[in-house]
Amino acid sequence: MGNAKSSALSKEILEELKLNTKFTEEELCQWYENFQTQCPSGRITPEEFEKIYERFFPESEAKAYAQHVFRSFDTNEDGTLDFKEYIIALHMTSSGTMSRKLEWAFSLFDVDKNGYITKAEVENICQAIFKLIPTEDQPKLPEDENTPEKRANKLWGYFEKSDNDRLVEGEFIKGVTDNENAMRLIHYSPINA
Repeated sequence: MGNAKSSALSKEILEELKLNTKFTEEELCQWYENFQTQCPSGRITPEEFEKIYERFFPESEAKAYAQHVFRSFDTNEDGTLDFKEYIIALHMTSSGTMSRKLEWAFSLFDVDKNGYITKAEVENICQAIFKLIPTEDQPKLPEDENTPEKRANKLWGYFEKSDNDRLVEGEFIKGVTDNENAMRLIHYSPINA
């Protein structure tokens, strides 16, 4: 039965995913079977992706963030995620190296996909991340992070750029790697009470 499932997934894609992720052939075939069950069309639409995120963040407004994540994963820019894009995204965000995760984070912040980040894009993503924070946790945030604007200003400050400067991928990765607080600000983690 396992062979029947692996034949449904093309050998080329299977081999490519085995080379580029830490998933085994058996895991990939299981993921593919689940993907086909959940997405019979073989593609995830932005709306379906938003529903997935809403299940992960039931106490939050996840739609804006989900839209940015979807955009960053839709590498062929066709408006859907196919199985390959889905698995690469899953690998990158769950078991990829820190370097790969930061490359993905850069693509998340590069809203217009032009190869660099502006302060306006940082503000855009910080707005979406802030909406993931449940309302009851927002008062627990440090004073200099308790609004999306303050978080964006704090994060942008770590890169030592003026408001009109641009940030390329290497600068982004270095700035985040060099500062633990910057790392914390580029994503949302629940506040521990």
